Amino acid sequence: MVPGFNQVGDAFSKKESQMNIYVSNIPYQTTEDELRDAFAGFGNVSSARIIKDKLTGKSRGFGFVEMANDEEAKAALEGMNGAELTGRKINAREARPREEGPGGGAGAGGGFRRDTRPSTPATNRGTY
Repeated sequence: MVPGFNQVGDAFSKKESQMNIYVSNIPYQTTEDELRDAFAGFGNVSSARIIKDKLTGKSRGFGFVEMANDEEAKAALEGMNGAELTGRKINAREARPREEGPGGGAGAGGGFRRDTRPSTPATNRGTY
């Protein structure tokens, strides 16, 4: 047994659990600082992110708040779900883990479509 090894393992096991909160119906003009401040009244906010459109850079109306302490996060969920933020009622719930899928979302659909009809000699064009 290596001396001190269990102490290192114990340090990791005592790490406070963090909760990620999904916030929807956020007004488009709301900043990340305003979102952080709204949740900071319930405890320590590790991060606040508003998701933006890749092309325009404008808010998509939802985001995530990560809180360092589970108990504070649960209090924030109760206090902020249905609360008003810059003139609009927001929704807050515990975020589900992100599902790993095939990715991108830009595949399968739209765009160029190859003609799948059997080719016909030039003399038969238009007679399907």
